[in-house]
Amino acid sequence: MARFPEFVQIKEVGPRDGLQNEEKRVPTADKVSWIDLLSASGLQEIEYSSFVHPKWVPQLSDAHEVGNKIKRNPNVRYSALVPNRKGLELALEAGIDGASVFMSASETHNKKNINKSIAETFPVLGEVIRDAKQENKHVTGYVSTVFDCPYEGRINPDKVIRVCEQLFEYGVDDISFGDTIGTAVPPQVENLLNMVLARYPKEKIILHFHDTRGMAIANILQSLEYGIYRFDSSVGGLGGCPYAPGAAGNVATNDVLYLLHGLGIRTGVDEKKIQEATRHIQKKLGKPLPSKSFAAVAGEQLG
Repeated sequence: MARFPEFVQIKEVGPRDGLQNEEKRVPTADKVSWIDLLSASGLQEIEYSSFVHPKWVPQLSDAHEVGNKIKRNPNVRYSALVPNRKGLELALEAGIDGASVFMSASETHNKKNINKSIAETFPVLGEVIRDAKQENKHVTGYVSTVFDCPYEGRINPDKVIRVCEQLFEYGVDDISFGDTIGTAVPPQVENLLNMVLARYPKEKIILHFHDTRGMAIANILQSLEYGIYRFDSSVGGLGGCPYAPGAAGNVATNDVLYLLHGLGIRTGVDEKKIQEATRHIQKKLGKPLPSKSFAAVAGEQLG
């Protein structure tokens, strides 16, 4: 057991990554009440929305209003995705504590997602990072498709490292490595972490797994053996990338908590309150969510 961290920090990305691919629009008031439930669960960070142009992600067009209406828990960092300086300006008006910038290790996915090449994306993100740091905001860099790309196939880890080098040079506080299409298996995670941790401290590394092939929990377990203690997840297993065909939802916060608490690892998060928040958003979406732990508990309660 000593090989695992004693404490793991979970970043809840359901209100942003979870909702961005949903066809059904969730009313603002329901988003706010959902985020307020999450804020009371013990989570230390919630990514509550995205300040990209509404035509690209209409489900999150109310980001400013949501940011101004949620009940702020002083123990929670409220972050949001920002694509450029205009998005950052709006996000700052809405009171973000942290800014997340995003790009891909895959040239093709980057063009599909951002409509720019990787080389064209760097200076845009450099400005956002600089401006956010000047406002004393925490900045996370998301790097998508670090294992596999729906268009290019297997990604060479050297490409991932080159993107990381530039983002750290710009001044990001940490980087979240995304298994965007959920196809990675533990040996790929091991290979990437061997390269990443040879260059950067584990304190600056976050892992972001999707569960398309049911491998997310196995990949998290592999990451824990490397001492990684920060993960993104989404209640109920909500999620998916609009620009990654076939991508399923994020690994479910419920399932991650079941694993971690079963291993004796502390998270500070109340599983019952996460279940309550999951029930809330499942009802608003009107469809069952894929989390195995959530379904099992719900079945036990019905029984």
